[in-house]
Amino acid sequence: MLLLDGKTASAAVKNEIREETLQLLAAGKRAPHLAAILVGTNGASETYVASKVKNCEEVGFRSTLIRMDADVAEAELLDAIARLNADPEVDGILVQLPLPKQISEQKVIEAIDPDKDVDGFHPSSAGKLVQGLPSFIPATPYGIMLMLELFDITTKGKHAVVIGRSNIVGRPMSILLSSNQKRGNCTVTICHSHTPNLQEICLQADIIVAALGRPEFVKADMVKEGAVVIDVGITRVDDPTAKKGFRIKGDVAFAEVAPKTSAITPVPGGVGLMTIAGLLKNTLQAYKQNHAI
Repeated sequence: MLLLDGKTASAAVKNEIREETLQLLAAGKRAPHLAAILVGTNGASETYVASKVKNCEEVGFRSTLIRMDADVAEAELLDAIARLNADPEVDGILVQLPLPKQISEQKVIEAIDPDKDVDGFHPSSAGKLVQGLPSFIPATPYGIMLMLELFDITTKGKHAVVIGRSNIVGRPMSILLSSNQKRGNCTVTICHSHTPNLQEICLQADIIVAALGRPEFVKADMVKEGAVVIDVGITRVDDPTAKKGFRIKGDVAFAEVAPKTSAITPVPGGVGLMTIAGLLKNTLQAYKQNHAI
């Protein structure tokens, strides 16, 4: 069984980005610049944004973090996005989700300039992805594809089952795996809460991507011998015996599933780290597009 270690894979991607950034600086150009907006003080969001800022520093990017109160008006948030859209020194913009109830996430996503949409959530980015055109790929699916490449996982001709149909992971993941590219050419089945015979379908899968947000949902009796399992889930589960009072669980029951697989991602230390790598790659791409490099 091969452990698809996100730490090793993300370090390789970040090293490439760091080298390219150093070359830009040596040529007298400025560093790529990512701006993030964080609304409220959600613990998980705080952690994610802090990690994104830290990783920007590690590869030599500039980063700006704009904090807003949880009760901020939607119009004020949209104004902040408009200012970042108009700032030529900002290459990429992300607004950390989820947002408070008084704010429309869709309005916020659509307000971001598609040329700075490094999260890959804008309808323009999604449409280009569907048509196989160059676009910003949502960071988590992008990170997974980078991981498959780095660990040389064969996908051509394989049956991939994606559990989850979100616009952030499930749908774009299915498009990428079925696309005509080196780590694509899969036959893809998308499963969700209304899928009958889910266990039977999963047992046919050569590759399983679990992205439904239910801790340890995928059990050993759902996975055939030799399958590749990609666990996208990351849920805080209360555990009074843990130092922090909780443990991070994936969507896959790792201990019982891992022995049956040919390759599997751990949680934590797997896809989450590659999501950051995908975001950094998108930010560098945005910089190049904005500077016609």
